[in-house]
This record gives sequence, C-alpha cells and structure tokens, in this order.
Amino acid sequence: MSDRAASLVLERLRAVEWDGEWDDVLVHVMSRRLLFREYLRRAGIWAQAYSAEAMWPFFDVVECVDPEFSLSTEVDAQLRECLGQIIYVGAVKRTCTGAVRLADYRARHPEALPDLPDPYEPLLLFYERGGAFFQDSGGFLDLTGVTVRRGTLVGRVTNPPLSSLDPALLDAVDAEGRITYYTAADRQGPLLRRRAVRSVPYDEAFGRDSLRWEPTGTQLPASPEKAAELGVVWLDEMEAAALIWAAIAEAGGAA
Repeated sequence: MSDRAASLVLERLRAVEWDGEWDDVLVHVMSRRLLFREYLRRAGIWAQAYSAEAMWPFFDVVECVDPEFSLSTEVDAQLRECLGQIIYVGAVKRTCTGAVRLADYRARHPEALPDLPDPYEPLLLFYERGGAFFQDSGGFLDLTGVTVRRGTLVGRVTNPPLSSLDPALLDAVDAEGRITYYTAADRQGPLLRRRAVRSVPYDEAFGRDSLRWEPTGTQLPASPEKAAELGVVWLDEMEAAALIWAAIAEAGGAA
C-alpha cells in the first residue's frame, strides 16, 4: 500500500508539463499564486512543529519526522528516474522528493505524523497548473507570470489559509488581466473584481446563483486607494477566495 501511495504522487509528477506553453501557464497565474502562498504557510507550520525553521521553505519534512526513513528500492529508483526528467534543480526537486517520501511514510506510519495539513498538496497542484517556479538571490520567487516575495516563516504562518484546494475554487480565481477584489463597505454584498486587460477595465461580480463572474453594471474603483469613494472595500486575494468558496459550498458545487 505504501508503494501505491508514492506511485500516485510519482504519476502526478510525470504528468506535469514542466516546460508548458507561456499562454497556458498565464491562464492559471492567480490560482498558482494562491496555491504557492498556501504551500509556504503549510511548510512553515511543519517547520515550526519540528524546530526546522532554518530549512524552510523548501525541504523534505520526513527528514525531520524520521531521519532514518528510506524509500523502498523500487520507489527510490522510480523517483530518481522521475527527477532525471525534471531539468530544474534545488527547490523544485527537493519538494518533489519530499512529496513522494511523505506519501510513502504516511502510508506506512500514519500514527507517527501530526495532525497537520499536507504541506505538499498545494505545491503539487501548483506544478500541475503550470510547471515549476524559480528563485533568485534577492528573496523573490518567479511563479511564471507573477513574482512574489518569499517573506518570513512567521509572516507566512500567520497568513489566513486558503479555504479549499477544490478545482472549482481554483478555476474561479483564474482570469486574464490584473485583478483587484472588492466588496461592499458593510461586507454584506457580493464579491466584486476589476480586471484590467491591456489597460481595458472589466468590472464583474461573482454570482452566488450562477457561480460565475458577470458584469456588474456599475463602475468599480480604478485602485484600492479610491475604494472608499465608491462605497466598497479592497479585499486580499485570500479573503476573496474565501467568499468564492463559501458561495460554491453553499450551492453544493464542491467536487
């Protein structure tokens, strides 16, 4: 059973288009950023649990849980073969290895693991939705189409969690353009967003009945600084994702 769990993760890694088309990757920029933020948060929780802060954010958690653990000969060979097909080094290969080893360890010793969220699932979904990431010496992470700061472990752990990893939510946040989220000042209205596509604004609301974005018919602020003028408040993308998920779950649209 343990080999099967590890093999499922290996199958997912083999299916990733590590060098996908730029346009295909850009379709998933928003969901990939949310997934990466969630990975950094979860990895921080695991690092704190095992006093492995110095190893954060890209590490093999099983090395902290059980330093003596090793994969079976067969799975280890499959992993090495899989990694050989991935041209990226360092953090990408390290997290792929960690995902396979944790799946194998969890299947063999479920009682030995703490009740913490799987650290690698958000990153596996991130890879599946557009391939790898890159990091530079200045603390920036290039997610292809958007660059973010790594931040600090404490800062990431205190961030709000991503409400769900459900495909319906991830698809709902993906859209072309630069996106800014708003809602009514009393936070009782619908979720709103302004998309700027090549300087052309599109003002939309997420319909709780239709579960899709539709034109608002009213103008939204050109920037968060102008939100108060139009009676709305700016929302962080994690807050926006929580509202989208609440609508999907209420409508029974979760997978």
